[in-house]
Amino acid sequence: MKTLARQSAVGALILAVVVLLFAPLLSQSQDSGQRRKILQRSAPAYPALAKNMALQGVVKVEALIAPDGTVKAIEVKGGHPVLAQAAANAVRQWRWEPATHESHELVEVKFYPQ
Repeated sequence: MKTLARQSAVGALILAVVVLLFAPLLSQSQDSGQRRKILQRSAPAYPALAKNMALQGVVKVEALIAPDGTVKAIEVKGGHPVLAQAAANAVRQWRWEPATHESHELVEVKFYPQ
C-alpha cells in the first residue's frame, strides 16, 4: 500500500512539474489564434513571365511576425510557383501591429492581370 501511495505522489509531482514547464508555451499558442492587424502592405510586383503566360490566382504565404511587427520569415504554402516569389517579396515588406510575442500569420496574395 505504501508503494502505491509513493508512486501516486511521484506521478502527481511529475505532472505538476510538466504543467509548470509547458504552461507558458500553451498560453502562447492560444494567443496565436488571434490575428494581428496589418498596418502596412505593399502590392506585389506582377512578374513579366506571369504576364506573358496570363497567369492569375492566389498565393498563400505564412509569415512569422516579430513582436515589433516586422516579418522574420516567410514560407509559401500554396499557389503558382511563378507567382510565389513575388508574393513572398511583397509580404516581407508588410508590417503588422506590435504584440508581446511572435506570431504566425497566414495571408493570401492575389494576382490578376490588368
